[in-house]
Amino acid sequence: MNHSDKRLFLIDAYAMIFRGYYALIRNPRVTSKGVDVSAVFGFTNSLIELIRREKPTHLAVVFDVGKATVRTEEFADYKSNRSETPEAIKKGIPIIQAILKAMHIPILGVEGYEADDVIGTIAKKAEVKDYQVLMVTPDKDFAQLVTEKIKMYKPARKGGGIEIWGIDEVKEKFEVEEPKQVIDYLGMMGDSVDNIPGLQGVGEKTAKKFIKQYGSMENLLQNTNELKGKLKEKVENSAELGILSKKLATILTDAPIDFKEEDYDLEEPDFQKVKEIFEEIEFRRMYQNLYRAFGNEQESQELRAKSQEPRVKSPDSKAKTQKPVARQLDLFADFEALDQATSTKKTFENNDCLYQFIDTPKAQKILVQNLMNQKAVCFDTETTSLDELEAELIGMSFSYKKGLAYYVPLSENREECWATLEIFRPFFEKEEVLKIAHNMKYDYKVLMNYNIEVKGNLFCTMIAHYLLNPDGRHSMDYLSEMYLDYKPIAIETLIGKKGKNQKTLRQIGLKEQTNYAAEDADVTFQLYEIFEPQLKKENLESVFYQMEIPLMKVLAKMELEGIALNTNWLNQESEDLENDLKALSEKIFEISEEEFNLNSPKQLGLILFDKLKLDPKAKKTKTGQYSTSESVLQKLKNKHDIIQYILEYRTYQKLKSTYVDALPEQISPKDGRVHTRFSQTTASTGRLSSLNPNLQNIPIRTKRGQQIRGAFIAKENCKLIAADYSQIELRLIAEISGERNMIKAFQDGEDIHASTASKLFKIPLNEVTKTQRSQAKNVNFGIIYGQSAFALAEQTGLSRKEAKALIDTYYANYPTLKEFMANQVQKARELGYVETIFGRRRHLKDINSNNFVVKGHAERNAVNAPIQGSAADIIKIAMINIDKALTEQNLQTKMLLQVHDELIFEVPTDEITQVSNIIKTEMENAVETKVPLTVEIGIGDNWLEAH
Repeated sequence: MNHSDKRLFLIDAYAMIFRGYYALIRNPRVTSKGVDVSAVFGFTNSLIELIRREKPTHLAVVFDVGKATVRTEEFADYKSNRSETPEAIKKGIPIIQAILKAMHIPILGVEGYEADDVIGTIAKKAEVKDYQVLMVTPDKDFAQLVTEKIKMYKPARKGGGIEIWGIDEVKEKFEVEEPKQVIDYLGMMGDSVDNIPGLQGVGEKTAKKFIKQYGSMENLLQNTNELKGKLKEKVENSAELGILSKKLATILTDAPIDFKEEDYDLEEPDFQKVKEIFEEIEFRRMYQNLYRAFGNEQESQELRAKSQEPRVKSPDSKAKTQKPVARQLDLFADFEALDQATSTKKTFENNDCLYQFIDTPKAQKILVQNLMNQKAVCFDTETTSLDELEAELIGMSFSYKKGLAYYVPLSENREECWATLEIFRPFFEKEEVLKIAHNMKYDYKVLMNYNIEVKGNLFCTMIAHYLLNPDGRHSMDYLSEMYLDYKPIAIETLIGKKGKNQKTLRQIGLKEQTNYAAEDADVTFQLYEIFEPQLKKENLESVFYQMEIPLMKVLAKMELEGIALNTNWLNQESEDLENDLKALSEKIFEISEEEFNLNSPKQLGLILFDKLKLDPKAKKTKTGQYSTSESVLQKLKNKHDIIQYILEYRTYQKLKSTYVDALPEQISPKDGRVHTRFSQTTASTGRLSSLNPNLQNIPIRTKRGQQIRGAFIAKENCKLIAADYSQIELRLIAEISGERNMIKAFQDGEDIHASTASKLFKIPLNEVTKTQRSQAKNVNFGIIYGQSAFALAEQTGLSRKEAKALIDTYYANYPTLKEFMANQVQKARELGYVETIFGRRRHLKDINSNNFVVKGHAERNAVNAPIQGSAADIIKIAMINIDKALTEQNLQTKMLLQVHDELIFEVPTDEITQVSNIIKTEMENAVETKVPLTVEIGIGDNWLEAH
């Protein structure tokens, strides 16, 4: 390309912003606060790369401003079929414009005109002043403007590079004699994207044929007598639309905007201002790219040196260095490849690092002394299994400085392994050294199995990121790519994919072990350096250090302890359920008068809606079959007896497959107990979740489901104690909102649901019926979850009008509650987040969305999250305090499970009274409140008896 002295680049803003957004759609760029900045990232990165690569003398970015009235006045349906702009783009525009202003790049736009028209106008005016003009856009419409001095700078597809469209390229692409004929070509074939109708029956091939034969739209329409058959009829009938379409496709070059050359000079940015914006949206490495783009290579290298110390990759004493290869995400390159954002990220192969293996006792002792002299050290374990009870150590890695890490291989011989671990025991037990790890509970448990307790202050980067961004992903690999722009070594590249041929880490070479393990420690240490100050900035230090980290240790002990199962009962229950399922299926087949596969939604749908015709408006799924989901069946349960039997069949089937048959398979061969795993980083509200088995989902609404708890039993000479908070969420909403009527009901020890029913139905408390109490209960809990009148009506069987009246009466009796909820939503709109009473945050990125459904969900979370989160925090504090009391009083009682608002303990019979008092005291006094927190204690040989 010929570089003239004056080179003006005009960027079609929205075209490039949309391109950047969708390029990253499968791997979106999301900040720690949950804000999607993909559009900003894609556009800004490509802008900086354009400046670096092309060195323009003049530059402007052109936006659409308002509606394109110059075209909609001609054709009201112009662009009327455009879908809603994604929320991330809408919110990204002000950020992009702030970056452009900080970079001193002019932002252009003219009310009533499209960006195309403004670019066309400026391009023509600049051409007169002898500029080389490059229109930066993927939009083919701009080809009509191409001249000797005006060209298209077009992102390419299918693996190609940048395309510069000059006159020859346009002529070849559209098969025209001159670029201005592109207008006729576009007018003939129309444009479905912009809703330009075009000529009927004319597509791309026919349009090119007509251009070759007739040269223009007008000439074609004057010679339609030469056309034949239906095409002749279609073209003649749509002649007026054809002329209109050509007009709509014409880019105007007379928009009311001046071209003052000095306004378009590419000046040096306000680097400090840009840096502040980049820091706010967490673009950590783009700043140095900006320096490099403006020729400040020295400053760029200094920034790079500050953000990344040398990394040498080798476990050998003679470490080999390799210079990083800088690669920029390029929106002007292959569009299909852009979603693979990893192409811009550093990897082990193009990064310098110093990773060493330490395999002699002498060297290991030196390393331990070195580690014990540090303020903070990251450690990681490599093992043979993801199951901590089965896992055997393969090695450990350590890092206390960016780019520097050590790997200690451990012998397969147990005695030799224990001997090496004893060398490192002083480090793990030194309380003055902060220990860092990712998913630390796993490493903590593995080391506990080797009789090593990790002491002192701890820092789990997974938990830290969860607190910063509860709705985000927290895996180390993802966080590395997100925050460090570094793609770690994938374990599959070393040991192969899952299957019988997969190796263990011990089976690969020591060098590969070292690279993989040491990299984990290095990456995690770097994440710690980012997250630690962020926790402080977001006022989350207390929740992290005083709640989540102590709780992690408690959960580790609970998981290792496990709980016993009554397998005899489960086996008998499995047989009983099998018989019940058989009886139910026979009953269903009798009613339907034919046998079919009850587990096939397709066959069931045909029976219910084609044969029995239960719903003439039955909805179908995307695959064309009837929906037979539980919500659909629940609506039909009063229409036919068969529905109740089907629901019962599904309930029993799930009980059998998910719990009764599955639980015995999860018993550990080591101790004969089931060891669930609790997650602190799954539920966005702060509640714990559990896995293998998922105890949170054990069905309790039916008597048969409740009986599953009977399978969890106490060991010999012990009982199970179940301690359950009573209506904690309702108590908390009363506490936080300050609703006096509700507070008084709790303080007086009233049944809150009966009390609410009394107010709703305007009757004395002692006259409240069971049905009225049930309806009041639905309203009480529905309010917390933002339930609508429609949902309440469906749940209670009331009409929508009755349900709405019930909700209105509820708020009339609890006026402060409604005010509190409105304030919560408003506060969330202003801050972008809500908090629990302990300061745990839930970011609500959609709280100001223009999408009614999305915003409604965020508004419900604004009310619900602080309540659910506060309840979760309270039980966590209680767990920490109970564990501390049990330890200090040297009791043998073990905390085993946490399910919803309930704690389960295994208690020696001689400790029952003492422990019951400890549990009740600590749970009810975990936090000081006006509304009393009450705990119900139950004791039994199994969980069902104790509950």
